[in-house]
Amino acid sequence: MPATPIRHRRWKSLALTTAAVLVGLTTPALTASPAAATTTEYDDTYYADAIGKTGTALKDSLHEIISDQTKLSYSAVWNALKVTDQDPNNSSNVKLLYSGISRSKSLNGGNTGNWNREHVWAQSHGDFGTSAGPGTDLHHLRPEDVQVNSIRGNKDFDNGGSSFTNSGGSLTDSNSFEPRDAVKGDVARMILYMAVRYEGDDSWPDLEPNDAVTNGSVPYHGRLSVLKAWNDEDPPDAFEERRNEVIYDSYQGNRNPFIDHPEWVESIW
Repeated sequence: MPATPIRHRRWKSLALTTAAVLVGLTTPALTASPAAATTTEYDDTYYADAIGKTGTALKDSLHEIISDQTKLSYSAVWNALKVTDQDPNNSSNVKLLYSGISRSKSLNGGNTGNWNREHVWAQSHGDFGTSAGPGTDLHHLRPEDVQVNSIRGNKDFDNGGSSFTNSGGSLTDSNSFEPRDAVKGDVARMILYMAVRYEGDDSWPDLEPNDAVTNGSVPYHGRLSVLKAWNDEDPPDAFEERRNEVIYDSYQGNRNPFIDHPEWVESIW
């Protein structure tokens, strides 16, 4: 067989190189993998009535399932958080949500250097206070540094902002708060749990997510589009899964379905 002409080989090599460059220019950036179930252990029992449903039907079914819960007093939350949020590397401490600091369980209170009870779904978004119900639901209450808790305030969640003392990588600006990367998914799943659990049929406000960062005192929390992305980017880890089990087994008797089935976020919203 005659040898390929040098001119032809050079043209072919150039064409392949050009094609590779074009592929590199046109290939979209990699995104987080779609959320997937972390366990199916409860599908035949706890979630039996929800399996196979989507959209509004799934949301309604989950609401009925998780509304069967034991309610805690606000004072009981102190001791519960010492168990649910125990630092896996130091049983004398709790792990603070936004800052990631490990702090002594005994330093709970309202002074500088203490940790207190952070409502991830800001209690002013629906004005439900601290009465037994959404104000004491462990699935969205977490320990946090007093000053960091104050900085977060009642801001909606979004990307962007500046760092601050004890931020742990969290950011804030005038109207939003971005938690550190390691707990972005946790925050998303807590907010969306609240939106399914509290539908306005038990004397509490109908809590719903939206895509705003100016919700103030209305019973909405944003931004939904960002929370959905965080759910994919930061899937449930061992700490979050253990926390869900402890709340289910020892305190409220209900689960956060989005920790067990993060893919249900996209199915509903």
